[in-house]
Amino acid sequence: MPTITTPNTGIEIFYEDHGDPEREVILLVMGLGAQLTLWPDEFVEALVGEGFRVIRYDNRDIGLSQKMEGARAPSLPIQILRKKVGWPAKVPYTLKDMADDGIGVLDALGIESAHVVGASMGGMIAQLMAVHHGPRLRTLTSIMSTTGNGKLPQAEKHAMDALIAPLKDMEEETLVQRGLDVAKNIGSPGYRPDPVRQREVVLRSVRRSVYPPGMPRQLAAIIDDGCRRSRLANVRVPTLVLHGEDDPLVKLEAGEDTARAIPGARLVTFPGWGHDIPEPLIARIADEIVAHTRN
Repeated sequence: MPTITTPNTGIEIFYEDHGDPEREVILLVMGLGAQLTLWPDEFVEALVGEGFRVIRYDNRDIGLSQKMEGARAPSLPIQILRKKVGWPAKVPYTLKDMADDGIGVLDALGIESAHVVGASMGGMIAQLMAVHHGPRLRTLTSIMSTTGNGKLPQAEKHAMDALIAPLKDMEEETLVQRGLDVAKNIGSPGYRPDPVRQREVVLRSVRRSVYPPGMPRQLAAIIDDGCRRSRLANVRVPTLVLHGEDDPLVKLEAGEDTARAIPGARLVTFPGWGHDIPEPLIARIADEIVAHTRN
């Protein structure tokens, strides 16, 4: 399997490498509890077709990358309370650690710089790459993500409930049904997927890897990182912000806030787009990213 150990963080990361190795690199960073396969193959192929080398990878604690076995995340109420009163964080790892993992993938593959594209939590990770490793980024694209500003509108209840719902058991059909429920509640209201195809996508993901303990640790890292607005004000990487106008999980205002926080950032929004990468929008999203890298 294509795995590397990041020289800076010492984490074993599973990755996929597509396209001509001599081309400019696009590094894809996925979100909370999401495997690299949530970047649709058609999306990767579209970017490769435009002449890029495309690398996607599983974050730590998900998919086929290293699991942080034995590490315990604090309960959400306790962590939120500690954050409010300013007590020291007690998390297994930070969002910056995850950003360092991504830079470590570039290091291990001998890549000096890349266009970094992150979705949801992956957008937060990509933002921190720009904050802490700016010279390594040719461009930044933050998709359906946020600054962490606590004053922004919160997720719709049905979307958050579906995302964090506990599993009843680890039977394959239970896992598939949960995946379908999440997709239904956070997906694009204007671009509903074919149900047969959606089930196939979820089933492949379930059969590739299921690791419930990783998600609360990743969520703890998000909460611990807090608001990034002051840090993002110092980013000088050319930035594109893409966001759905009908995202029920990370509301449109979060994308608008991200674009305001990063100097010179450009915001592009699509009506009907939720918190996924629907097939009808793949070409448009890829086109926006390609145009951004070439400006």
